[in-house]
Amino acid sequence: MYFRNQKFLVAGMSRSGESAAKFLLRRGAEVYLYDDVESDRITEVMNSLEEAGAHRVRQDGLDGIADGCDILVLSPGIPIDNPLPLAFGRRGKAVIGEEELGALFLRATSVAVTGTNGKTTTVTMIDDILRAQGKNSVLCGNVGNPLVNEAENLGFDDFAVIEVSSFQLETLSSLRPHVAVITNITEDHLNRHYNMENYIFLKGKLLRNLRGSEYAVLNYDDPIVRSFAEKIRCRVIWFSMQPRTDGVWCENGAVYCDGARLFSVSDMKTEGAHNVSDALAAMGAASALGLDMERAAASVCAFRGVRHRIETVCERGGKTYIDDSKGTNVDAAVKAVESMHRDTVILLGGRDKGYEYYPLFRKLKDSRVVHAVLYGENRYRLLAAAQEAGFENFSLCSDFETAVRVADREAKPGQNVLLSPASSSFDEFSGYEERGDAFARIVSGS
Repeated sequence: MYFRNQKFLVAGMSRSGESAAKFLLRRGAEVYLYDDVESDRITEVMNSLEEAGAHRVRQDGLDGIADGCDILVLSPGIPIDNPLPLAFGRRGKAVIGEEELGALFLRATSVAVTGTNGKTTTVTMIDDILRAQGKNSVLCGNVGNPLVNEAENLGFDDFAVIEVSSFQLETLSSLRPHVAVITNITEDHLNRHYNMENYIFLKGKLLRNLRGSEYAVLNYDDPIVRSFAEKIRCRVIWFSMQPRTDGVWCENGAVYCDGARLFSVSDMKTEGAHNVSDALAAMGAASALGLDMERAAASVCAFRGVRHRIETVCERGGKTYIDDSKGTNVDAAVKAVESMHRDTVILLGGRDKGYEYYPLFRKLKDSRVVHAVLYGENRYRLLAAAQEAGFENFSLCSDFETAVRVADREAKPGQNVLLSPASSSFDEFSGYEERGDAFARIVSGS
């Protein structure tokens, strides 16, 4: 790509948009910036980029922008069916994302992970495994470090471990990882993708470029993920929570790879079946990369988890406060609840993502959850689902802070207060990280 005679519109000044604009400006491209969200941070970012030579486009200047620019770099937060990308598409012009821009210039060996749940845990485990074996590995993508920041810093002997979301997959076509991992697929983001067929198609895009020399590490226990193997040309390594004869699996409380016992689940620092499944996926990637499996097992066993994913924040007054703000869908919340060993008060709510909550409350009826505090924009949908499922022990609140204080009041000594909202955070917060930090601040009294 020759930058100096190309005009780029970067839409959305998130971290990825900011990084893409800086990347393009450094290479002499003419860069235009647009964001329909107003905030102090976005204003600061735009001002800084304007000083570096970019041009700001305001709402009233959007007319004709698709005629004047050659390529649209779209933030993951903006849907592909937004009028702006549609306008570029109608003119036959390229619509790409920041991760696509990074993929075009990536020389390092890449390991890419997608799925509904477990992505961040799995990529972090893989990165730990590589680093422990002396490899220069960088964690990037949907973990807060845009791929375009790292692409040109990594050489052929390095590794990029990339988390890829369904939003990023809408505009990603050039990434060809040596190892692609799909953790699982359950309902999520249906407010964005409309139906499961679209969501499944996007997740499968990660495998599209793989050839016979590459590997797909796939969850055999997930029928949707298992079906992907029928349409790909690369080698497949299965991982499963059930005994197998090949791949990586769990049997009688131990993890095996191609018949060799690697470690006991009890040796892992993290608990819960979901963490074991993520460990299997990471070990599958290690096997595909030809790494020392004993040392890989030691890395996985030493792993202590990621922030905001079933993370104990504090213990106070005999109660344990657990942050699972990253649990933004029903399946993630169910997995969090299943890992609770004590009676639990759960916080549920936020912005709706388009799926049904009835299955969640059916699960809660047979779990250690003794009370649910429903809050946020989708609280009435949650309430209706709870009533339909016959789940009767709940409170209803409007805002997050009130909900946390109500949950604290409802919980008794010896019980947990679990934030696992099964919803996005965007009704009150900029992301699940800010929501988790707010929870920690409130419950710790700081």
